Amino acid sequence: MSDNDAVPASLADLPDGLIQKMGIEVIEVSADRAVGTMPVKGNTQPYGLLHGGASAVLAETLGSLAAMAHALESDPDGIAVGVDLSISHLASARTGTVTATATALRRGRTMAVYQVEISDESGAMIAAARLSCAIRSTSATRR
Repeated sequence: MSDNDAVPASLADLPDGLIQKMGIEVIEVSADRAVGTMPVKGNTQPYGLLHGGASAVLAETLGSLAAMAHALESDPDGIAVGVDLSISHLASARTGTVTATATALRRGRTMAVYQVEISDESGAMIAAARLSCAIRSTSATRR
């Protein structure tokens, strides 16, 4: 993910998987906000535009990481699991890097909701998403 001090160690050590495949770089994570970038190159649809699914992956990744930080504040075994994602594609990008910023709308005991805005290199918003995550404890789910 990132060696950045703005990313809590417990979240920086998560397995990369899809995050790595998409080229997502996590810049900052807290329970209130998460910021990350993703290259357009390699994440396009057949017409050379940023793929809407790639934008959705970026939005869910950043929102989920912020929700994980929220879950860990009250429970060292806390996890966040995305349960609903809605995204509106407002424009697109053909080149460069896009930046996603997830901001907490609600941080509750069992649910957290984040607004995620994705912008291109000029700062123009190209997508707006809302992610809801269920907050759980891995100690309660182990059997």
